[in-house]
Amino acid sequence: MRIILTENVRNLGISGDLVNVKAGFARNYLLPQKKAMLADPRNIKAIEHAKLIAEHKMKKARASVEALAEKLNDLKITIAHLVGEDEKIFGSVTTMEIAKALDAEGYDIDRKKIILDKPIKELGEFKIPVKLHQEVKAEITLEVVKK
Repeated sequence: MRIILTENVRNLGISGDLVNVKAGFARNYLLPQKKAMLADPRNIKAIEHAKLIAEHKMKKARASVEALAEKLNDLKITIAHLVGEDEKIFGSVTTMEIAKALDAEGYDIDRKKIILDKPIKELGEFKIPVKLHQEVKAEITLEVVKK
């Protein structure tokens, strides 16, 4: 029996897949649980249309994220920290501080998207990657100065 999955089903496929399953499995489990629908021509057309719409939305979202990435690549932010002996800062620069500095510049970026390989514990200039989308990353320039 041919069905279209409406949810991801383990060991069978992901949402939108057209799969062949035994009739009993479809009738007794997949269809009553609303995990699938019959693969008649109307449903196949509807799923293809929904996939086109989703693909179009993804392209549009990616384009806006790429535009934001270009702006962030040119951005330079400065954070002032107290320093002790040997020009070492007290504590470290955190993603929360970077997110606040970005927010002050007018960019609302979640701190979880800011990637720090290791804590920044010294003065200087650093390139900080920001993961905006699955496939789009930006790099901001961060300058840590004396307070």
